[in-house]
Amino acid sequence: MTTPQAQPLLQVEDLSTFFPVRGGLFGGGGSAVVRAVDNISFDIRPGEVFGLVGESGSGKTTLGRTLLKLVDPTAGAIRYKGTDIAGYTERQMRPLRRELALIFQDPNASLNPAMTIVQGVGHPLRIHGITSSRAQTRSRVAEMLERVGLSPAETFLDKYPEDVSGGQKQRLVIARALITEPAFVVADEPVAALDMSVRARVLQLMLDLQRDLGLTYLFITHDLATARFVCDRIGILYLGSLVEWGPARQLFDDPQHPYTRSLLDAIPLPDPRRRHRDKQLPTGEMPDALNPPAGCRFHPRCPAAFEVCGWEGADLIDFLEDRWTVVDEPTFERELAATGPLDSAEVARDEVRFPKADHGALVPLLRGLRDEEAGRVFTGVTDVTTDADAVVVRFGEGPAPALQPVQSVQVACHLHGVVEQPSDLSRG
Repeated sequence: MTTPQAQPLLQVEDLSTFFPVRGGLFGGGGSAVVRAVDNISFDIRPGEVFGLVGESGSGKTTLGRTLLKLVDPTAGAIRYKGTDIAGYTERQMRPLRRELALIFQDPNASLNPAMTIVQGVGHPLRIHGITSSRAQTRSRVAEMLERVGLSPAETFLDKYPEDVSGGQKQRLVIARALITEPAFVVADEPVAALDMSVRARVLQLMLDLQRDLGLTYLFITHDLATARFVCDRIGILYLGSLVEWGPARQLFDDPQHPYTRSLLDAIPLPDPRRRHRDKQLPTGEMPDALNPPAGCRFHPRCPAAFEVCGWEGADLIDFLEDRWTVVDEPTFERELAATGPLDSAEVARDEVRFPKADHGALVPLLRGLRDEEAGRVFTGVTDVTTDADAVVVRFGEGPAPALQPVQSVQVACHLHGVVEQPSDLSRG
């Protein structure tokens, strides 16, 4: 375990990783970017297990691979032992490869079925020139297999991956990652592919190895319950951005971001007395990273969102579509006649124009829904009016929240005070 006073082994500053995407059937029609990692800053101390938690598609794997320079960052700094390696070429990275390791999620995909165990686990030794003979390699591999609980090692060395169980395969993946004695290890969902019966044993193995070998982990998982078991500090990632990070105990005992609370509420509890507890689960699905929501990216799904969280025109269209799935048919027909076809609406960040609306029906309908607080989106509506051509719904400013200190964590949420990201970082 690390101490709070330890100097960081790894410092991440304003790190972004974007992937260009071409539009059109054959690559025409312009281009856009997927903001997989977007303006992230945090640090990892020596001997620490830093957890990275979020739903599928949040950018966890991309961030882990970016820190190892398996993916080139678009902007920002990655300071490893005080040196910024973000701009390093592969030639410059080569001497560091033995210090930076990756434990893959799926052992079946990461082990070469054509190599014996001694060849596959020992391959990094030969690549980095750590051993110079087969006998040396065999001896080092046998020692590492014993460390990861594959004993007696001699019975495994000449087998192939297909000859061992899933839990044993994952131990082989761990052995291969640690065979070069790295200082920093990214563990990407290392137990997700394992049966529940063996997960706890593999997690305990990783903690034992961390203690014995002085390792520092970035532990990537979608499961907060698992993160609580192994991590010293935890970062909560949502759609490419950190929304909260700090000590694991603090995040579990007193989460400050609604998304963190929703992840905790999703954990099943064995206590039947808490079966009917008040849960704050997010609605809908994670938005498209190609076109992330304005302001706080969690606001369309957040049970606590209010006027400054970044409501925009697309949110009103989503509200109407959702509303019409639950109202009776006469209400649906009446409101559709008032708005006109939704695909004719002109949607922008700060307004929605309804050019085919029934002015006399839509204005009182929308104002009434706002007064009734029928949906959180109306907290961001500043005006419902008409012009010569359309009914116009306008929205107020909704800045993207910056991380700010709250108790012992960093949290990006306007509920704790409106602290705005610099405008050039808030959205692409």
